[in-house]
Amino acid sequence: MVKQLWPVFGLMLLSLLIACSADPGTGPAEVKWDRTACERCRMVLSDRHFAVQVRYLPEGKRRSKVFQFDDIGCATLWLQDKPWKDDPQTQIWVADHRNGDWINARTASYIKGKMTPMEYALGAQSDPAPGALDFAQAKAHVVEVEKRFNIHGVQLLDRLKQQAAEREADRKAKQEQ
Repeated sequence: MVKQLWPVFGLMLLSLLIACSADPGTGPAEVKWDRTACERCRMVLSDRHFAVQVRYLPEGKRRSKVFQFDDIGCATLWLQDKPWKDDPQTQIWVADHRNGDWINARTASYIKGKMTPMEYALGAQSDPAPGALDFAQAKAHVVEVEKRFNIHGVQLLDRLKQQAAEREADRKAKQEQ
């Protein structure tokens, strides 16, 4: 009789282990440091003081989905075109730059001048500080930094297009001669 019950006990134990290890569906998820890639830039998450997680509930689903980022800049830029970005059920967690604890990104204070993985230079903390930015100001700061750094890329692309057009015009002129 006992031998016949072993498979039942084994299945019950396996079910219990799976249930205990499942994602709780709320709050920050476990990060596999130095293995998980940022959802936006694909850089590996390694700095525990600037990481970000976004958890949202896809429409029609029962389980939430978590996306992980190496910097608040990557998270806010990635979120810009998501229809659920302002949904109150969407959770955004950011690591406190002082100790790595997860805090609510929407209520955090952001300190400028920090050395961050993607150089958006914002460190989050749970308590207010003189000159700190709120979440809306932090998002605006990220957009401004992105514009400043990407302007060179845009100018370079325009210059390359101009050079290609000039080469094409020279080629056509030589063919006509």
